[in-house]
Amino acid sequence: MKNFKFIIILILLTTIGLLAKAQDFIVKGVVIEKGSNIRIALSEITNLRTGIGVGSNDIGMFQLKAKVGDTLLVIKRNLIDQRVVVKSQQDIIVYLVRASTTLDDVTVYGNTKQQDLAEIKREYKNKGVYNGGKTTLLSAIFSPLNALYNLFGSDPKNARRFGRYADNEIKQSQIDVYFNQSIIKNNTELRGDTLEKYMLNCRPEFDKAQYWNSYDYIKYIKESSKKFTDTLGKGK
Repeated sequence: MKNFKFIIILILLTTIGLLAKAQDFIVKGVVIEKGSNIRIALSEITNLRTGIGVGSNDIGMFQLKAKVGDTLLVIKRNLIDQRVVVKSQQDIIVYLVRASTTLDDVTVYGNTKQQDLAEIKREYKNKGVYNGGKTTLLSAIFSPLNALYNLFGSDPKNARRFGRYADNEIKQSQIDVYFNQSIIKNNTELRGDTLEKYMLNCRPEFDKAQYWNSYDYIKYIKESSKKFTDTLGKGK
C-alpha cells in the first residue's frame, strides 16, 4: 500500500513538473559583446517556435515569452548570429562575437596626403631650398650660396615651417588610417556628437600608436570608448 502511494505521488510530481515546463513564461536576458562586455542595444531576439521577436533596449536588456526548450535567435549587424536554448526560467546572458576584427583593404585613388606633402617639399627643393630650410655643415662647405639662402631667404623660413607641419601631418595621417569614424562605428555604439567628442578627447598619441597594428587599434578603441562612455554616465 505504501509503495502504491509513493508511486502515485511520484507520478503527480512528474506531471506537475512537465506541466510547468510546458507553460509559457517571460524569459528575461541581456545581450553583450564578447570580449568588450559592451551591452548591445537594438539587437533582434526571435523565438523560433512562435516567430515572435523583440529588440534589446538601450542597455541590452530584453523580455520575451517562451517555454523551456525553445530556441532564441539573436541577431545584430556586424556581429555573428547566436542561437540560445531556453533551459530554465532563469535570466539569460547572450554573448555575441564581432563578425570580424580585421580591417578591409582600402584602395586610395589620387594623391594621398603624404604624396601631396612630398610634392610641396620637391617644389621647395626646385627653388634651391634644401634640407627643409636647414643648413648642414657639409652643405655650407659645398654649397655656400645655398647656405646663405637658407639663413636669410624667405622661402627657407617657410620651408622650415612647412617641414614641421608636414612631419606632424604625416604622423596624424598614419593614425587616421585606423582611428576614423568608420572603424570606430563598427566597433562601438558611439554616434553623432558623442562620437566626435570621443575622437577629439581620446585620439591616441603618435609616440604610443606608431607601432600598433589593426588589432592594437581595435583593442584601444573598445577599451577607451568604454571608459569614455562610463565617464559620460557619471557626469549625468
